Amino acid sequence: MEKIDRLGWAAGLAVVSYGVSIGLRTDEPEALDGLVRLLPSGWRPATSPQVERLYSFRVGDGPGQGIRRFSMLYRDETRIARSLEQTAVLNALESELQLYLAERARGRIFVHAGVVGWRGRAVVIPGRSMSGKSTLVAALVRAGATYYSDEYAVLDARGRVHAYPTPLSLRDGSAAAPNEPPLATPNHDLDPLPVGLVVITRYRAGARWRPRRLSPGRAGIELLAHTVAARRRPARALSTLARTLSGTLVLKGVRGEASGLVATVAEPAEGPGTRIAD
Repeated sequence: MEKIDRLGWAAGLAVVSYGVSIGLRTDEPEALDGLVRLLPSGWRPATSPQVERLYSFRVGDGPGQGIRRFSMLYRDETRIARSLEQTAVLNALESELQLYLAERARGRIFVHAGVVGWRGRAVVIPGRSMSGKSTLVAALVRAGATYYSDEYAVLDARGRVHAYPTPLSLRDGSAAAPNEPPLATPNHDLDPLPVGLVVITRYRAGARWRPRRLSPGRAGIELLAHTVAARRRPARALSTLARTLSGTLVLKGVRGEASGLVATVAEPAEGPGTRIAD
């Protein structure tokens, strides 16, 4: 770390998020606010300068003539990103922060999933990026559901799901639309919810939604595949998933367009006869 420490850092901050201590520093004081905005909501300043992970961001030169300096990102003493485009390096930092916190969070288990709330229960849609979960989450939100997350289902020891406040935006199939406003804005203050329904699905053009119900054991295996800390803390992950799935309906099947799935997906979360949309 000595070589990295000598690069000349002008501003820094130690924070705690989900019980994990992280340091952020930069060579340009005005850049620190931008780094902090990449943290999930709910962080607080750390009481000690000693941190578990330190990220160091060197600001590159803007567009112009002549020689340009690269923007660079270090994880502890290792350089993990280097680009003439500052946005690319900041995106790398945001991804690093999310994954590190998801893996190390105290008292929480993170599952890659979209989440909405409907009348006191959560609908959880596990899936990786580009799996189609964002489209289904957006359809449910448009129909009146409460947006909880498009990235992670954050589970506590009781199996309840907490909001993970990242903006909900859709991609056009090839690239993100950075100038398009998000479909839903994050809210860190939402109450945690018991999970009423888990939907394990993938998109197939022209498919008709004819799901099968999974047993708790099979459902646990399916969710474990999307659980970030499954290898690092398998016992904790399994016990949390067991509480989450206790009495929870889990459906699996291929789907067609999200709009045709909204009513049938949301209905079981509240019970027979309840529909989220006509």
